[in-house]
Formats: sequence, structure tokens, C-alpha cells
Amino acid sequence: MKKVIYFIVLLFSTSCLLAQKEELFVKKCIENYIEGSSYNKPDSIEKAFYSEANLFLSHKDKDLWIVPVSEYTKWFKTGNQGQFNGRIGRIISIDLYNNIALAKAEIVIPDKKIEFIDMFLLKKIQGEWKIISKSASSLESNKSGRHILFIVSNAHYYGKSIIATGNSFSEIVNAYHTFKTEGYTVDFVSPEGGSIPLAYINTSDTLQKQYLYDQDFMYALKNTKKPAEIDSKNYKAVHYIGGGSAMYDVPENAAIQTIALKVYEENKGIISSVCHGTAGIVNLKTNDGNYLVAGKKISGYPDSFEKQDGEYFKYFPFLIQKTIEERGGVFKFSARSASHVETDGRIVTGQNFESSRGVALKIIELINGAKNE
Repeated sequence: MKKVIYFIVLLFSTSCLLAQKEELFVKKCIENYIEGSSYNKPDSIEKAFYSEANLFLSHKDKDLWIVPVSEYTKWFKTGNQGQFNGRIGRIISIDLYNNIALAKAEIVIPDKKIEFIDMFLLKKIQGEWKIISKSASSLESNKSGRHILFIVSNAHYYGKSIIATGNSFSEIVNAYHTFKTEGYTVDFVSPEGGSIPLAYINTSDTLQKQYLYDQDFMYALKNTKKPAEIDSKNYKAVHYIGGGSAMYDVPENAAIQTIALKVYEENKGIISSVCHGTAGIVNLKTNDGNYLVAGKKISGYPDSFEKQDGEYFKYFPFLIQKTIEERGGVFKFSARSASHVETDGRIVTGQNFESSRGVALKIIELINGAKNE
């Protein structure tokens, strides 16, 4: 019996790994298209498409404009080869089944205030993934091409216990929606990449319900990036999400620490956190060797608000408020369930999920202020 179970587990694991590998190949195929169309590289576009593929587009004079890929590729031969042409692309989702796939990508042209959504049908042909058709539609958009990086955790339990925890869904949603409304793009990174546990989901909350059933949003949470996939140059701010998961893996992750500090010191960007997400910044040290929080006003979830007689509390690796104060920070908070936001230079922190929107708005204010200087 044990051998049968082991075989089933092995078979399932192998199948999952193969599917992940194929998804990477699909991703690379679409990235060839995005790079080719954003940097005037017709060869990259040709590499992405099946030679007889068609694009089903819109035209001012007709409802359906069928463009062979050979013609489409020529459009990108007129510009300066390899030079960025203003199109900012990213993959939104991939749905894979055996040797076929559906995918969606977003193309933003901030200067023209246009957002395209591209829908692809792909097929594996002679061992290679190819786009066999593409359709696209566009709308006016306020998307600026500026990116914010949300830092989340893969920890499903409080330390080595069997007490379940997760990333605060309400904190994610409140901040995400605020940034999205203002034209920002949000990416997610976690220590291991991939799916993350979620907690504090309230489907009676209109905004949470909206995003819980948003397939593209939930795909992003299921497919968070690994630190190695992140280019810190792309971000104006990093934002540490709270929830019990935030106490584990993230605070000691050297790769994530490096990303956050590069955004802060090299990009002159912002480090921010909310609630238990503040645990992620306690170990950060700037280039001068000092703790980031030293001499700074910082907020987060206060130690006195924890259920210190609760079973989960036994597994806390450290206390947020105590650690910040030991490292020279000035910890600030208000009454329980009250929004409280602290801003000290380019560090923005909030007490709880009620503070998430306020923190996001302050980040946007600082970014816009820096842009106007």
C-alpha cells in the first residue's frame, strides 16, 4: 500500500513539474512577442508566431481586420531596431492544457494613454510553442507604466506549528486597488515564488469580493515571482504585506532585503509596510551599516495588541515593536482598529489593514512629489 501511495505522489509531482516547465516555455514564447513589439525586433516576433498565424484586430473602417503575421512583423521594421518604442508589455495569465494554451497580455502605451489587451491561442508544434492566433482590443487608460512591488510570504503556518496563517487578503486588496486606480501596476514577490496562503478574507466586503473573483488578480497571487525574477530598477516602491505569514521567511530573506534596499537607495524609492508586514523591515540595513528603522518613526501591529496567551504567539520568532525599539526606531500606533500611518522620509508604515489605503495614498503622493522636483 505504501508503495502505491508513493508511486501516486511521485506521478503527481512529476506531472506538476512537467506542466510548470511547459508553462515556462509558453511564457518565453509570449515574451519574445512582447520584446519584439516593444523594441522593434521583428526577428523576435517571427520567433513567437507560427508562420501562417493571423492576427484578428480592430480597424476604424471595419469590425474585423485580419492581418497575417508576415505583414504584422513588417510594422516593426520601420523603427530603430532594438530601441524602445513606448510599448510596455507584461503577461497577465496563462492557461495550459496538454499541447495547447490560452494566454493574456497587457500592452500599455502611456504617452498615448492607451491600454491593449492581447489574447493568444498557442500550440506546441514540432516541439516548440507558437502563437497560432492573436486578437486584441484597446481602451483609454491612465496606466503610467510605473510599478510597485508587493512583498508577500509563502508561510502557511506559524513557525513549526500546525496553526494555519496567511497573508492578509484585505491588506493586499485595499492597497492594490488604490494603486491600480491611480494607474500603477503591482507585481508580487515571495521567497519561493508561486502560490501564497491567504487569510482574513471577507466576501461580504464588496471590494474583497470583487477581487476574489477577478481571475487575473488571483492568477498573480497564485504565480508570485521569485526574487531572482525581479529587476529592482523597475520599481518606485516596495510594500510589505501583513498577516501572520509576514513574520516568517520574509524578514530573513537576503534576496528580498537586497531588492528592497536597492529600490530605496539606488532608485531613491520608498520602503513601506502595513501591520505585521513591518516585520519585513526590521532587519534591513542601509549602506552605512545602520538599521533602516534607526531614528525613524515606524508603525505596525503593536506587541500589546497580540494575544500573548494565544497558542500562535508561542511561535513568534521576534516581537515587531520591541525589535524596532531595540534598533533605535520610534514605534507609533493608535487605538485598536483605528487607521494610523507614519511617514518618515521615504519610509511609510501603517498600523493595520485599515491603514492600507492611507499608506498607498501616501506612497503615491511621495512618488508624484519626487517626479515634480
